Amino acid sequence: MKKKNFALYLIAASIIFTGAWASCKENSGVSDTGKISQGKADDFKGNKKILVAYFSHTGNTREIAVQIHQNAGGDIFEIRAIKTYPDDYEALKKVAKQELNSGDKPALKTKINIRPYDIIIIGYPIWWGTYPAPVKTFLSENDFSGKTIVPFSTHLGSGLGISVRDIKKLCPDSTMLEGISIRGNDTKTAQNRISQWLRKINITK
Repeated sequence: MKKKNFALYLIAASIIFTGAWASCKENSGVSDTGKISQGKADDFKGNKKILVAYFSHTGNTREIAVQIHQNAGGDIFEIRAIKTYPDDYEALKKVAKQELNSGDKPALKTKINIRPYDIIIIGYPIWWGTYPAPVKTFLSENDFSGKTIVPFSTHLGSGLGISVRDIKKLCPDSTMLEGISIRGNDTKTAQNRISQWLRKINITK
């Protein structure tokens, strides 16, 4: 009986440890895929209208957005805030942190009607583990009900962070497909990864 109880204890401990590790990994802010759901091959048969929307500060996210647009087609749109963000890294960190803590949604210089689009591929740099405040404005000002959202990010080591979770909070009635994250210094050579990713999630063939 003692041996049997000890064996059961080891099994239970293993399950608890594995679950705790998975939970920590999920909430660590480091993710390279940001999986919510996988698209099926039949999901994108026929004519689906695609919008590639992005916010870019240094140009890295713009580079990836252009590459995605070249592969997937559709329309491309830059999310631009009226306010100007500082170029200095430390100053930018401070502003981004203030916006995150306050829940600020800065006014946008550019607007678009997303109603005609079926799939919105949305990109951003990762600031403090999630998307920048102008992206929050864009998500909040538009109705994504029934839309398919595909996230992508540029980063310095945080992957997609918790941005996928945050998008899902603002757009609970949308379908979220597997995203991609590209390191800032890899944006010029990401074409193969992007084309493979788009084929994997059935956006392209």
